[in-house]
Amino acid sequence: MRRVLSGIQPTGQLHLGNYLGAVRNWARMQHSTDAFFCIVDLHSVTIPQEPGVIGRESLRLAQMLIAAGLDPDVCTLFVQSHLHEHSECAWLLECTASFGELSRMAQFKDKSGRQEFISAGLFTYPALQAADILLYDTNDVPVGADQRQHIELTRDIAERFNYRYGETFVLPTAVIPSAGARVMDLQRPNDKMSKSLNSPKGTIDLLDDPAQIQKKIRSAVTDNGADVRFDINNKPGVSNLLAILGAATDNNPEDLADEYRQYGPLKADAAEAVVALLAPVQARFAELEADPAETTRLLRTGADKARSIAAETLARAKTNIGFLPEG
Repeated sequence: MRRVLSGIQPTGQLHLGNYLGAVRNWARMQHSTDAFFCIVDLHSVTIPQEPGVIGRESLRLAQMLIAAGLDPDVCTLFVQSHLHEHSECAWLLECTASFGELSRMAQFKDKSGRQEFISAGLFTYPALQAADILLYDTNDVPVGADQRQHIELTRDIAERFNYRYGETFVLPTAVIPSAGARVMDLQRPNDKMSKSLNSPKGTIDLLDDPAQIQKKIRSAVTDNGADVRFDINNKPGVSNLLAILGAATDNNPEDLADEYRQYGPLKADAAEAVVALLAPVQARFAELEADPAETTRLLRTGADKARSIAAETLARAKTNIGFLPEG
């Protein structure tokens, strides 16, 4: 069984795009791979945080991921900061990566151009991301196109470390995951549904109640012309509604288009399907939210499972470098 690792920053809230585009695939993937899912809270502090918020959001995100289908008895679900091995390994990899490599990372250029305060961690976080991956002898890392450069850097760092100190790290492969739904903003259908857009009317949160979901979908932007067809380039609004309905009901959006002649019935059916899809997720979340100690226990168990592998990998790296052993 190939080992797979994915990470997600703790925002405390997931939206429909996260669920249909990624998390639902993770839930399926956990049954066919040795799957590790990490709440990467250390990455979040590359920008200033209000005290206490990150812990609450990490717990809430864990509850949402479990509610959305991740089974801690099947996969390994854990919080990054619960394992000191991530930070320690990151330092070894920072000392293996070059300044030039880190300065060429496209995401650093993009994010640093939008922030007044640019932390050193924002510059070096690709080394922490590499540690997240390499600590678990990861074979496959599901990524979008914007993250390919990071996996390539991880491979370069691992190869350089192995060349200098002997075989230590498994070289990971970037893989495009099974196609999830392409969920766009309901008000800006040319943009992916995202928290960063700050588009509350265009984003369906997993915990939105049925009335909110119906209102947002009823007011979704459509396109010129009354015909209903799946045409992303020329009819992005209608295509988004068809994609959402198709993903929620496991139907092909192109086939669904043939069933509609007007936008109104399409919106009504899409809203009904999303409400039905999210009902069990919301019910499970309510159970977890009412018993935070159980989520904490599950995360502790996940951290113990992760540590059994990460500690061994870190020890191998330190031994190969030649650090003085303790004791």
